[in-house]
Amino acid sequence: MATVYDLKSRFQDLLRPIVRALARARITANQVTLAALALSVIAGLAIALWPAAGLPLALLPLVLFLRMALNAMDGMLAREHHQQSALGAVLNELGDVVSDLALYLPFALVPGVSPMAVVSLCLLAVISEMTGVVGIQIGASRRYDGPLGKSDRAVLFGTLGLLLGIGLIGPVFANWVLAVALLPAALTIFNRARKALAEVREGRP
Repeated sequence: MATVYDLKSRFQDLLRPIVRALARARITANQVTLAALALSVIAGLAIALWPAAGLPLALLPLVLFLRMALNAMDGMLAREHHQQSALGAVLNELGDVVSDLALYLPFALVPGVSPMAVVSLCLLAVISEMTGVVGIQIGASRRYDGPLGKSDRAVLFGTLGLLLGIGLIGPVFANWVLAVALLPAALTIFNRARKALAEVREGRP
């Protein structure tokens, strides 16, 4: 099932000159990971502190794009410039989950937006990422299957943030979108578990 994640390789090609410059400047992958986390926390705090203001929500797509770029660059620094480490793996996985929660949970404070829908979707997002990591534990690869992976969630919340922020949609419409998104979020968990198990079975002698 196609997801935004499938565009990752093309995006990385565009970022490669910047990554080389970072490596020459002795910027490490872990520093980039922490920068992405800090950006997410600051942006999420802005929404939480001013939930009725349009600007923090409207800026969310830009924040998510920068976060996506930083996440791609930290991986490229690690793989292509020999910076892989156990600490980096831990920071990468935890940073993604914490960043998602920092950016998306504040939607529950936006007037009229359903806290239950927001919290439910965030909970499913955490479970889906955990399921992806469990693939490694059982001998499969880290699973990134959709239909609502990290990049797809970014598109969903970024679009909602922009439209809510500039007043093109109201919270009632946003609640319907969030409710509908629960189904692909749950399907993502199922797909990741199913494909990890299938990968293990196919790898057995």
